[in-house]
Amino acid sequence: MTPPRFIPGLELSRRFYAVAVRPLLDEAVPGLTHSAARLGSGSEVLGFDTARSADHEWGPRLEVFLHPRDAARHGPDIVALLSERLPKSFCGYPTHFAETGDDGIGVMRETGGPVRHRVTVTDAATWFTERLGFDPGDGITPADWLATPAQRLAEVTAGAVFHDGLGRLVPARAALAWYPDDVWLYLLACQWRRISQEEAFVGRCGEVGDELGSAVVAARLVRDLMRLCLLMDRRYPPYGKWLGSAFATSPQGAALTPVLIAALAATDWHTRERHLARAYETVAAAHNRLGLCDPVDPTTRPYHNRPFQVLHAERFAGALTARITDPAVLALPPAGAVDQFVDSTEVLSRPDLARAATHATVLP
Repeated sequence: MTPPRFIPGLELSRRFYAVAVRPLLDEAVPGLTHSAARLGSGSEVLGFDTARSADHEWGPRLEVFLHPRDAARHGPDIVALLSERLPKSFCGYPTHFAETGDDGIGVMRETGGPVRHRVTVTDAATWFTERLGFDPGDGITPADWLATPAQRLAEVTAGAVFHDGLGRLVPARAALAWYPDDVWLYLLACQWRRISQEEAFVGRCGEVGDELGSAVVAARLVRDLMRLCLLMDRRYPPYGKWLGSAFATSPQGAALTPVLIAALAATDWHTRERHLARAYETVAAAHNRLGLCDPVDPTTRPYHNRPFQVLHAERFAGALTARITDPAVLALPPAGAVDQFVDSTEVLSRPDLARAATHATVLP
């Protein structure tokens, strides 16, 4: 069977809502106030989906939000109605998701019976709290910002809202669009500190003959530089699978990508260090152009009395910290947001664990 022509997932979901889902909502409860969107996990939400994405949890799907009272009263009946009345396929794609294993992952499959659809029916407070650990409708505290991985913030501010009859999604997404200024300065400073902590190790590992260790450190530094560039561009850095794709579209992406690839491809530490030094200076100059703090000399220099070329990136962290005016943010230890000091998927994918780690590490 010839697969259907690929339609970007957001567009597919938009059509699915307008043509198939909304008429059934109107039929189920005439005049029901609701919102509809495609948010949350999924490559299509970030705009990175391809035909390959259709192999799991991709297809005609969306989120329908109701008032909490209506979600409790009508939600189960709406889910059942959609199961019985949704078309078996839409734009050539099955609307039925078969769960093929114990992990609950759904794959589009033809069905002759009721549709196990991927139309989530919930209320906004419940959905945001499950995704983020808090409801932005109640306000956003510094603890909320720091305990939420950038991937999760990207998932709720990207995607698309198709209809906001409740008037909840658009304001919530606007509130989450970017960090408050002092929190942003703090996170940038913490990201520069991450670089400063390891930038000399590329040479030190190489000096003792550990080219593998030097390459591993260089790869970590490349990742930190990529995340830093996205933070500078006021974009939430996504998790590893999409970090390179997001970085490629950043203002520094075109110029820095070949330099960073060269650093990763280098087989000796001198070459590796030379490419990293060029990358440091490029990012440092871009940072100065933002005007967030007093300019910092963007040139690299020896690491104290050792023959390793570094930026001494802590200088940028200090300049940024000097511009923070919120005493509560100034009092924070220099660890940053949870995904700046934790890289376990098991923690970052669970808001309860991410918040616990943040409170134990950063917050008083």
